[in-house]
Amino acid sequence: MTPDTTHSDSTARRTTSESVGPFPRIGIDAVALKPTEVDLARAADLGASTLVIDYEGRESFPDAGTLRRLAETAAVRVTTPVRADGLDPLGDDSLAADLPAEVGRVLVAGHGAYLSEAETGRAIAPRFGEAIEQHPDAWVGTEGVERIALATGATQFELLSRSTERDVRALRAAGFDGEIAVYAPTVLAENEDDILDAVGAYVSRRGPVRRALPDDCATDSSATGRAREVLLAASTDFALVGDEETVAARVESLRGVGVDTVVGYPARGLDELFD
Repeated sequence: MTPDTTHSDSTARRTTSESVGPFPRIGIDAVALKPTEVDLARAADLGASTLVIDYEGRESFPDAGTLRRLAETAAVRVTTPVRADGLDPLGDDSLAADLPAEVGRVLVAGHGAYLSEAETGRAIAPRFGEAIEQHPDAWVGTEGVERIALATGATQFELLSRSTERDVRALRAAGFDGEIAVYAPTVLAENEDDILDAVGAYVSRRGPVRRALPDDCATDSSATGRAREVLLAASTDFALVGDEETVAARVESLRGVGVDTVVGYPARGLDELFD
C-alpha cells in the first residue's frame, strides 16, 4: 500500500465562530461516531473539525462514498483494528485498501468483542509497526498496549480515565513531545438518571469500576444503593459529564497537562450536538 497522504487535522479545523453546537463551545475538538448508533451522513452537518469513526465490526464498516462525503466537511479518521481481517497490514487488508486517501487512521489492537479467536491471536507490535510505516500520520490507540503504542512515536489515542491527567503530565515530564488525543464519552447534563442512562453501561466495563460494583447490578438509571454511588463517581472519572461550564473546565484541565486533542463521543446521540 502507498504511504498515507492525509493532511494534518489542523488544516481542516474551523474556528469556533464557524462551528455550530455545544462541543466547539466547550473546547472539544473532535466528534466520535458509532456507525451502528447514528446515521453517519448527519455528521456532515455538525460543523465539526474532526470526525473519528469507531470500529464496530466489518458489517458496519463505512463505505468509501460515505467517507468521501464526510471528508468534504471535516478531517475524518477511521478506527482500524490491526488484527482484524480486512484491516491487517501484514495480511488481508482488503477493507483498508478501499479507504479513500484523504481519510486518516486510528490504529488499535482491537476489542475482543469484535475479533475472532484467530484474529485475537495475532501479534500486535509488528502490525502497528507496519501500519505506521504505511500511514505515518495515524493515531495509535493505547488501551491495553501502552508500551507498544508509545514505541511507535505516533499520536497517542487514550481513553479518559481517573489517571489521565497524572499519566499525561508524567509523559510530558519524561520528554514525550508527540501529540496526545483523549477519547471521552460526553453527556451535557446534570441529571443523574440522564447520566447513568447515557454512560452507566460504558463505565461499568472499566476495570476498577467492574471490580467495585455488586454482582448482577443494574448500570442505568434504575441502579440503586452502592451500585448507583459507584457508577456516578465513575462517570466523572471516565466520561465528561455535567453542564457546559463543568465540562469546559474539565477539558481545559486536560489541555493544561498536555492533551492536544479531546475527542468527545456524544453518548446521548447526535441530537445533543445540534442547537
